[in-house]
Amino acid sequence: MLHHDFKTHIEDLISEKTQTIKPVSGGDISEAFVITTAKQKYFLKTNTSNKLSMFKEEVNGLNAIAKTKTIATPKVYQYGIFNNKSYVLMAWIETKTPTSNDFKNLATQLANLHKSTTNCFGFENNNFIGSLTQSNKKHQNWTNFYVEERLQPQLNLAKSKKLLNPVEIPSTDQLKNSLKTLFTNVKPSLIHGDLWSGNYIIASNGTPYLIDPAVYYGHNEVDIAMTKLFGSFSNHFYNAYFDIFPTDSHTYQRIEIYQLYYLLVHLNLFGSSYYGSVKSILKKLF
Repeated sequence: MLHHDFKTHIEDLISEKTQTIKPVSGGDISEAFVITTAKQKYFLKTNTSNKLSMFKEEVNGLNAIAKTKTIATPKVYQYGIFNNKSYVLMAWIETKTPTSNDFKNLATQLANLHKSTTNCFGFENNNFIGSLTQSNKKHQNWTNFYVEERLQPQLNLAKSKKLLNPVEIPSTDQLKNSLKTLFTNVKPSLIHGDLWSGNYIIASNGTPYLIDPAVYYGHNEVDIAMTKLFGSFSNHFYNAYFDIFPTDSHTYQRIEIYQLYYLLVHLNLFGSSYYGSVKSILKKLF
């Protein structure tokens, strides 16, 4: 439940009295609530005060996506700390089950987001993947970025947690030599960065929204890889997306490589149940 003082703080922020405050699913990290007033509904996520940086980077990511005017994100009203709890307050989006046309629209708008480019890989700020820090140090070369800012930090963390044996971890040179032939002609795209089925919603009017981003400029196929990792999206989604960004002979091998990053993240967050999947990809590709 939301403490009375916190409820009063939220009412002061929105200049409205709350009618109901109900807990809803907010992921593995945060508590979440839907707040109803006489005029509208709000979505509130709360956590311990040391998680404010996570909410700050979530808002930065939502703003970066919104600025492209390609796909919708929820309006953010405020984020901050109150009584040792960090919070972010957003608009509540009424949702529906996606239709085939909704998946096509999601794919088209995601592809338009991926057309947003810049002159290097990375982002202005580091952010988070789950509760783990995600380094976005800028690189001109995609192979160097993906190895040094994505794979190596997670491999090193897994080694330090004794979730991987050092002999199972490829060297930097092994990683780069194996990937550079697959990573040719990659251009930086603004990507969501954590696009599983829980991080998009379809509003009741059919508008696709992206939520909980881990944005940076990377290879557009990274987002596609994540959509396929824990239960794929509809075929209507992939057909529409690949009409805009066609596959090539290495696309599905790259998708497996990009899934390795997310599997390493899950290994480091949730433990050895992900070891087999990680080991299999490492053995197969490196």
